[in-house]
Amino acid sequence: MKKTILLLTFVLASFYGFSQDALYGVRAGYNISNLDFDPEVPTGVENAHRNGFFIGFFGEYSLSKSFSFAPEVQFSAEGAKDQELRINYIQVPLFFKYKIGQSLSIGLGPQASLKGHSYEDGLQNLGFSALGGLEYMISDEFFIDFRYSYGLTNVIDDNAIGLEAKNTNMQIGVGVKF
Repeated sequence: MKKTILLLTFVLASFYGFSQDALYGVRAGYNISNLDFDPEVPTGVENAHRNGFFIGFFGEYSLSKSFSFAPEVQFSAEGAKDQELRINYIQVPLFFKYKIGQSLSIGLGPQASLKGHSYEDGLQNLGFSALGGLEYMISDEFFIDFRYSYGLTNVIDDNAIGLEAKNTNMQIGVGVKF
């Protein structure tokens, strides 16, 4: 709980920390996610991808002409198709963007995820991921983007012996900047 409060404090403070060239916006779209099991998928578990959606709100702050920082809060339906492996998250991506051209940006950053449903279901309540993506500005306000995240933490609760699964997720989205 202390980690969650600290993370949310950092995100909220970052909104006030940058005053020049700030943009705010919303993005939403389609998720394709799955779990990457190690050493192998357990017997009786159908590890098929889950199709879901996401919606989020962000701020984007210019650090220079080419670099910007974009903290975000989003809801994302992830996990696998199997009902017991579906995980809905409230996520906080901290995205650092580099502008390649007039309309194209690439980005990298960490992402923290807090499970948004049953807390004693054998799945971890808090997870961390690495995030990468592309953004293409269609106009001055509207954009399309693609992001890929790979889980850095095991989504299976530590009580499960010898089983590890990491969340993988692709997001295809559209958004608007104000």
